[in-house]
Amino acid sequence: MKKRVITISREFGSGGHSIGKTVAETLGIGFYDQKLLEKIAEETGFSKEFIEEAAEDSTAKNSLLFNLVMNRSLHGRTEPSPADTIYFAQTKIIKSLAEKESCVIVGRCSDYILRDNSDCLHVFIYSDTEDRAKRILERYGESEKPIQKRIADKDARRKIYYSHYTDRPWGMPQNYDLCLNSRVLGEELCVNIIMNSFNGLEKADLKNG
Repeated sequence: MKKRVITISREFGSGGHSIGKTVAETLGIGFYDQKLLEKIAEETGFSKEFIEEAAEDSTAKNSLLFNLVMNRSLHGRTEPSPADTIYFAQTKIIKSLAEKESCVIVGRCSDYILRDNSDCLHVFIYSDTEDRAKRILERYGESEKPIQKRIADKDARRKIYYSHYTDRPWGMPQNYDLCLNSRVLGEELCVNIIMNSFNGLEKADLKNG
């Protein structure tokens, strides 16, 4: 039986995590978000916290973290940067997961890493700012930073990280099989659409086989 994978890319606060988790639970397949971070941590020796920072806190170009994580030529170094090491590890792990099991993988450039895998369904979840702000406040609560600033910063970080390693724009419809507006459709309908599309891959394969 072929292994089929759903990759979930998402705007911050769009509900992509919960949608992906529900899809995985309903289909009875693996779900990799924090579990993927744990695997990357085991592979690289970095903490989960550092891995998350390397992926999303590297936009302040004058910061020490940016230079540590993103600048491969810092002080004449020729070895991979920590961010490169993390990316190489996650690429290896994601490809291995796709070979071993059907699953849902959230983020980590998984849509790009598995772009040549015909048994993948690549999904992008988005929503309007008001809906995202409400969801973020419900899940994470208030912080010192205004909610609109939190959304803008998080999306900017994801865009920079994604484009840095894929050489293509983050969130472009052409990169995905499905682009779903979670506010308009609602999370339940998003789940159903993804599941129907996923099941359609299997039916098409059986028909062609």
